[in-house]
Amino acid sequence: MTHSPLTRLQKFRLLSLIPLYFMIVGLFLQPIKEILPGLWTLIREPDFLITDYFLVGGIGTSFINAGLLTLLCIWTIYFLDMDMDGHTITSSCLMFGFSLFGKNIVNIWAIMAGVVLYAKYHGTALNRYLYVGLYGTSLSPIMTQMMHIGKFPLPVCFMLSLLLGLAIGFVLPPLATHVHYAHKGYSLYNVGFASGIIATVVVSVMKSFGVTTEARLIWSTGNNRLFLFVLCGLFLSMMGGTLVLGGKEVFAAYGRILKTTGISGTDYLKSEGGPATTFNMGLCGLFATLFVAAVGGDLNGPTIGGIFTIVGFCSTGKHLRNIAPIMFGVVLGGFTKHWHVNQPSPMLALLFSTTLAPVAGEFGWIVGILAGFLHSSVALNVGIVYGGMNLYNNGFAGGIVASFMVQVI
Repeated sequence: MTHSPLTRLQKFRLLSLIPLYFMIVGLFLQPIKEILPGLWTLIREPDFLITDYFLVGGIGTSFINAGLLTLLCIWTIYFLDMDMDGHTITSSCLMFGFSLFGKNIVNIWAIMAGVVLYAKYHGTALNRYLYVGLYGTSLSPIMTQMMHIGKFPLPVCFMLSLLLGLAIGFVLPPLATHVHYAHKGYSLYNVGFASGIIATVVVSVMKSFGVTTEARLIWSTGNNRLFLFVLCGLFLSMMGGTLVLGGKEVFAAYGRILKTTGISGTDYLKSEGGPATTFNMGLCGLFATLFVAAVGGDLNGPTIGGIFTIVGFCSTGKHLRNIAPIMFGVVLGGFTKHWHVNQPSPMLALLFSTTLAPVAGEFGWIVGILAGFLHSSVALNVGIVYGGMNLYNNGFAGGIVASFMVQVI
């Protein structure tokens, strides 16, 4: 039985089901009258790493915040007349995941405006840089932090925050293009690498003027049973739905996905179609969720963000064969180093280390395990230089590890 191909509008509607699913779940988990005050709390609170929105504003509020931002992301792409590709899915899933611990409905827009400004300045279409802008909102905690300086009146802090956001958005596209040459596409979070460099410069300048940030750890626990049900339900539905739509061809296409290295520039939506890509997303999402539970980790805002980063990149480079070795490398680190893998920062390193999936895809399991082992050390130490202001901390660490390893190999 063959199905007619989906229209452009149908594809965007299908992708919108993921944020809508979580918004509905959120309304069941928190009374509606608490949602708006909760959103206001998210906007006002500092949100550098690690700030679990589940504890700051509530689980329902966090899902509404993430859902709204993701829908805005999806339909901005649609109304700019862009076709759906792998990066549409990746950027939407990243927007959802990181809106559970750092991005909110206010703090992303100055950076996006800076990218718009860059496109206007160079006389090119915004389409060319939109995804860089969406990924670059990883630096949004800097916007909130500028509002909390305390040395200046609120209007001055607001203007400083706005100008800094515009400047970050403006320098991000050329920097993201340039840093790609360092790791040659072996770290998938390329904009995370560029953002780490920007955050290091910005935070260093802020420290020079006596503006410092204290490390924080807001980390919710005790909701594993609930989130196992919510997440596994979604991922199993994704896998089941694709098998109904795609039939046996899904397995053949998925087999071809497993043979790829996943190096940056891969697009499974273009090469293998929607059903196989969605199956890959569902399977890896299920694997990552069960992996977190198996090692005794907490399912909360940051770890669900990590799971959705894996799910998103399953349209642009990740699959079971190239993420598993990296994750096992981080677990091995937990046995041999002076931390346990189920602690907060190592838990995030476990999930986000999969930026190095192409290293395992290209050079095999053993090198993949070594990459994960190295990444866990680097990721747990580089955040010091920018005080948690870059949400894609592991993207910066992954860029360093890939730049180092690939040249040596």
